[in-house]
Amino acid sequence: MSHTADPVGSLNVALEHANRLLGRSPSLAAEQADEILKVVPGQPMALLVRARAQRALGQSPAAIEQLRRLTAQHPAFAPAQLELGLALRDSGDGEAALAALRRASSLQPDLAPAWLALGDLYTDLGDTAQADVAYLQHVRCGTRDPRLLAAGAALYANDLPQAETLLREQLRATPTDVAALRMLAEVAARLRRYTDAEILLRRCAELAPSFMPARHNLALVLHRQNNAAAALAEIDYCLKVEPRHVGHRNLKAAILGTVGEYESSLALYREVLDEYPNQARIWMSYGHALKTAGKDVEGVAAYRRALALQPLLGEAYWSLANLKTFRFTPADVAAMRSALTRSDLEAQERYHFEFALGKALEDAGEYHDSFRHYAEGNRLRAVELHYDADGHEARLRRSQDLFTPEFMADRRQVGCPAPDPIFIVGLPRSGSTLLEQILASHSAVEGTMELPDIIAMARALAFENDETEGARYPGVLATLTDDRWRQLGEEYLARTRIHRKLGRPYFIDKMPNNFQHLGLILLSLPNAKIIDARRHPLACCFSGFKQHFAMGQQFSYSLTDIGRYYRDYVELMAHFDRVAPGRVHRVYYEQMVDDTEGEVRRLLDYCGLPFEDACLRFYENSRAVRTASSEQVRRPIFRDGVDQWRHYEQWLGPLKDALGPVLTAYPGVPELVPAATEQGP
Repeated sequence: MSHTADPVGSLNVALEHANRLLGRSPSLAAEQADEILKVVPGQPMALLVRARAQRALGQSPAAIEQLRRLTAQHPAFAPAQLELGLALRDSGDGEAALAALRRASSLQPDLAPAWLALGDLYTDLGDTAQADVAYLQHVRCGTRDPRLLAAGAALYANDLPQAETLLREQLRATPTDVAALRMLAEVAARLRRYTDAEILLRRCAELAPSFMPARHNLALVLHRQNNAAAALAEIDYCLKVEPRHVGHRNLKAAILGTVGEYESSLALYREVLDEYPNQARIWMSYGHALKTAGKDVEGVAAYRRALALQPLLGEAYWSLANLKTFRFTPADVAAMRSALTRSDLEAQERYHFEFALGKALEDAGEYHDSFRHYAEGNRLRAVELHYDADGHEARLRRSQDLFTPEFMADRRQVGCPAPDPIFIVGLPRSGSTLLEQILASHSAVEGTMELPDIIAMARALAFENDETEGARYPGVLATLTDDRWRQLGEEYLARTRIHRKLGRPYFIDKMPNNFQHLGLILLSLPNAKIIDARRHPLACCFSGFKQHFAMGQQFSYSLTDIGRYYRDYVELMAHFDRVAPGRVHRVYYEQMVDDTEGEVRRLLDYCGLPFEDACLRFYENSRAVRTASSEQVRRPIFRDGVDQWRHYEQWLGPLKDALGPVLTAYPGVPELVPAATEQGP
């Protein structure tokens, strides 16, 4: 047998050795590649190893230069195209990175890392549809495990029960499968079980600390739980490791916006758009941030840019409509009508188009067609949400049963005595943003936004002993000690501190849904001020029905549901007027319009604040406003919003029926609460 060395075999061995070195010593891998290239000049795999080593060593420009030469000489060499895409992404050239990664996946459709990189990049850019396609291809190419393959397919099809079953089976067999953990966290997040998703992603980070996609997802889940401080800490860790990663920067910009750091948020969006100027959804997010900061002209331009790049982006049309003061052109209306004739329009885009077209036709005085589009948008959205009106009513009844006069008297002054918070509660579209703007124009008061903290604290109390969802709330409040009530008030102040920027003694929390937790607020923060913003039932409810909310407010997508919700709200507030008289100050929107100065003076008196003329010039306040009324409160008060519902009255029968005596009694309150509800639990 001949012992002559096989040159091909020797080359393969050398290349395998160089590849193994990449993981533990990129510099040694580069030296090995150079040795091979001395013997075989221009050898493609050796050039690829050297470029990979350069990228691992942070030498992206050198890697890109070499990879461009390599791909020019070997245009069908898919791994080189993949590496070029990764190097370009590292250097911040996002558009070129996308092109290279697409070429790699086209040249070699089973190249799993190319699909993974594409999925991550599309996710960074907010293109979830393309990301789903890429991630599914990665799963198909990257694993032979039939369970993970099937789970990935179920995730792509949004068959969440099937995906969850398969992934739990996988994790029972291999509990440390990081890919399965991340996929299961995605299932939990889609189901809005964010606490579960957080636990799974923290386990991912524990098992694989350098697995940045899991850490990014963890920051996103924390953001969705309104835990801004923890989300910022997590995304800052990601940026420390991957400072040029566009997805990390995009998410940080969104988080900064939620804590009032608007200029920093806008700067990050601008930085990302300099690198990715053709990404419609980032332009839309930038438009949202500009709108909040009061830069409405620039915001409109950003939304227009998004639509130029992606004409079927219904959410951008709705974002324009949601400015309230914006008016669509006939060409806009024609484009929206055309989009709605398409059979391939995604459901989410379709209902955004329906709401936007409803607003455009309302502005044009075409009320019949306007209502038809509003109704269809609501119907499509309601299908996704499955709101339980009976469950909501039962929860509020439990509050009435618990918070009796005796219960309140036994716990008077047990909470945190700080007088800092001013809560504005009620229904969305009730004039609460106007009240916030008036109060935030006072030198002693800081406006923040709709803070989620009371709701988050109530949810945590409901789950303290792992009981069935919500079953222990509000009943659990009967078990709290005086110290615990004080701690809850202190916890609220600590959680909201991140939103307070101006050092003023008082701040506003205008989360309207906090009325459901009025007992919790009254006892944990006995010196807080509570303002009930109330508007005519038909005006308020129909305004909510016309509104597509980014999240929450699930009751608002049916005239019957929103009418019941308003009725339940009036009933609960009437109960607290009886058991805690004088604690809540009520402002009727119509009275504020008719006698602005008188109502403002009464409002300030209730808050213990001296009158300041700036509160009457609230429209001159340049503070950021995040709600749908952001542009309206930058104008003086007009009567044009008081009676707009009358154009639609002929279609509001289901709403009137649901409201019942609450409608006819307004602004009074009918006798709705059975006397037995005040007898204690």
